[in-house]
Amino acid sequence: MNFVSLMKCSAIFFMMVLIGSCRSDEDVKPKGGIPASEFSGDVAVQWYSLLEEIDRYATGYRPPAAARAMGYIGLAGYESAVAGIPGNSSLEIRFPGLALPEVELEKEYHWPTAVNAAYATMFRSFYPHIRQNQRIQIDALEDEFFKQSAADAGQELANRSAEYGRAVARSIFEWSRSDALGNNGYLSHHPSSYVPPSGLGLWQPTKPDFTPALFPYWGQVRTFALGNHELRARPPLPFSEDSNSPFSTQARETMAWVNEIRAGKDIESHWIAEFWSDDFFEVTFTPPGRWIAITNQVLRIERPDLATSVELYAKMGMAMSDASIAIWESKFYYNVERPVQFIERNFDPNWLPILKHTSTGLEGITPEFPTYPSGHSGFGGAAATILTDFLGYQYRFTDRCHEGRSEFRGAPRTFDSFIAMAVENAYSRVPLGVHFRMDCDEGLRQGYLAGQRVLELPWKEVQ
Repeated sequence: MNFVSLMKCSAIFFMMVLIGSCRSDEDVKPKGGIPASEFSGDVAVQWYSLLEEIDRYATGYRPPAAARAMGYIGLAGYESAVAGIPGNSSLEIRFPGLALPEVELEKEYHWPTAVNAAYATMFRSFYPHIRQNQRIQIDALEDEFFKQSAADAGQELANRSAEYGRAVARSIFEWSRSDALGNNGYLSHHPSSYVPPSGLGLWQPTKPDFTPALFPYWGQVRTFALGNHELRARPPLPFSEDSNSPFSTQARETMAWVNEIRAGKDIESHWIAEFWSDDFFEVTFTPPGRWIAITNQVLRIERPDLATSVELYAKMGMAMSDASIAIWESKFYYNVERPVQFIERNFDPNWLPILKHTSTGLEGITPEFPTYPSGHSGFGGAAATILTDFLGYQYRFTDRCHEGRSEFRGAPRTFDSFIAMAVENAYSRVPLGVHFRMDCDEGLRQGYLAGQRVLELPWKEVQ
């Protein structure tokens, strides 16, 4: 088994229908002076580059909580500039309970300054517990951009713009707090109140560390675009220990792939498995943070304007946040056991995945939640849908996220499309030994759907 054959037999290659607008910006008079499209998107890219590091070290912000923060941070950046994006709409009306400040129509705003202040405010609001050196970085980045803006646009305009951006961010963060399960969820990511159901085929904490369930109630968190009726995954394969059952066949596939890697017979799959892992706090960024890092690389190449950049980052965060809610709701609804549990009981009592913590040396780890569907797959599907809408289905890209890492093989990998990246990311979880193929199939589908629903939000003014 290898990735070429697996990807060929998969039916998960969806062509994206790109959403565009036939309305010309020239027909619309911008509010607040010079439109955001006239400014560089560098302010957004630099803030999200800092987010890569914060995501790696922010205690409690494991994948679902990380994605949620990215959703609200992205929304704040977009809303702080949308008044200066002709043809675009605020999403305020889409979200009951959200009340945003308005620009003074007769006054000018400097949109990079507003965006800078909005991002700085949201970073401080979502990450009050981060390391001192990172708090200093937030202050320094905000100050650097503000001083440049004041020099370019004048002190009065910079002050007015910064206050507007901060006001937008404060409103959005206050609205985020009304989401009871999501608000401060990072403070209780392994709640002691949750007791997993017991029974044959159901998930329980796994060896070697038996970590309790991560975010078992996350399915109740508020979404941005997915409807409640869209959160539940399709049913997994029927559980069966019959050696000829589809469930058992998929378990054997996972076991055999890991065994081949251990025997040194599949170096390529081992590289892929480690390349996409991003499983451990402080070792790398989270899986949604990985896709932000990919987006940062893309924007450094494409260098879009500020209007395009803030919209893209908002869509990325919101799509991955919704994917996480759907997937975690489904994980703890179906409670399907992990491959290590099934394989240990039916095939090999000493079998372990190849997932290893590169800092502690602990081997044979499995993530601390049910297997179906796959979170990595959902984040990748959602992100690839947004990036495909931005740059098209055929966009050749080399991912350098882990270039230079020595504790695992982080050599860059090149892909012909973002969908191809998402598919490889998804199925990398099988040779790692932590998922069945069905987990990746359904995770991708849920991620694609979350991305599409975010694209369908009313980003553009009605014609």
